[in-house]
Amino acid sequence: MTDKETVSVYASNAEDYADLPLSKDQIEGLDLFCAALPDGGHVLDLGCGPGIQAAELKQRGFTVEAIDPTPEFVMAAEKRGVSARIGTFDDLTEIDLYDGIWASFSLLHARKADFPRHIAACKRAIRPGGCLYLGLKLGTGEQRDSMGRFYAYYTKAELENILSENGFGRLQSVTGEGKGLAGTIDPYILMIAYA
Repeated sequence: MTDKETVSVYASNAEDYADLPLSKDQIEGLDLFCAALPDGGHVLDLGCGPGIQAAELKQRGFTVEAIDPTPEFVMAAEKRGVSARIGTFDDLTEIDLYDGIWASFSLLHARKADFPRHIAACKRAIRPGGCLYLGLKLGTGEQRDSMGRFYAYYTKAELENILSENGFGRLQSVTGEGKGLAGTIDPYILMIAYA
């Protein structure tokens, strides 16, 4: 995420985010993702926020690294015992390093024009047989929410095409609706794409 306004919103609200418990949907997503990984696998939380989900992955026995562009979030993740660093989606340059990448409602902050490039970087960073977890909002277009955060919206078919074009094979997905911090109820998709 390189949208400065979105990073600023997150930095200003870092304490509020750090206090959020894991939701039922997040736990469901974590369960799906963990079931797709080898025991003790190496995981990257791409856009980790305050590290709540990264800490849960670590607690479940995985080796976890985390990256986020918001310094306040990186500090919060480190306080949870997660190895975290400041960085953007463009800083993902590793090759065949991770068994899985967890990108839960983070890549939706990237411009649609940049999204395929970020998916390609994820594919390169994942070991053969590994997987990418995506949480995204369903819809079309790009816009800012009432808090000023930038969002890109996707249809399921659009995501399937981008993932396929970047070398991901089998896909699993679950859809639902959830209320975000801006107060709106939005449709979302949780997807696991296998490398």
